[in-house]
Amino acid sequence: MSENTVENILAVARAQVQAHGYDGLNFRDIASRVGIRAPSLYHHFPSKAALGAAVARRYCDDVKAALDAVSRANDSPSACLQAYPGIFRKALDGDSRICLASFLSAQIDDVPEKLRTEIRAFIHINVTWLAERLSASAPDDTAMRRADAIYAAVAGAQLTARGSGGLRRYDDIIATYRNVGLFRPDSIPSEQ
Repeated sequence: MSENTVENILAVARAQVQAHGYDGLNFRDIASRVGIRAPSLYHHFPSKAALGAAVARRYCDDVKAALDAVSRANDSPSACLQAYPGIFRKALDGDSRICLASFLSAQIDDVPEKLRTEIRAFIHINVTWLAERLSASAPDDTAMRRADAIYAAVAGAQLTARGSGGLRRYDDIIATYRNVGLFRPDSIPSEQ
């Protein structure tokens, strides 16, 4: 199987997981969409768990690359934070998909440990990146809590938009977050 075929398998499998969760990984369906026989998939992915983990690992790598691109394209931590929701917006645009890790997080009790590890890695990558941008204006523990809140808010906005309203709803929710200062590193709430 060529490298191009493996890439096609991962792309089709990713779309299926983003639309249907872990249960959406069906070797026959994937093989049909890629144009190969189902047994050929087992050459590179010996099990559904192995394919799911490979898809999730690739998704982590893709999002890390997107975060790195946001960092390179924006001079300030504030500009990076403002650009962050755009990464999640891309999944909704066109196919109305949600973040693969969000979908799999909802199924955490029903996915193999290999996938749980990748889900945790995805969340860690996002929260750590956000905290690094926030840490210039806040103590580390506050930055990590705010990073968790931002990640959860953006993932939640995406989930809400997919269920009701699409991109317009997502954009409205993100605009509200911006208006209340969620993405400003200098708007640290006081402890109560």
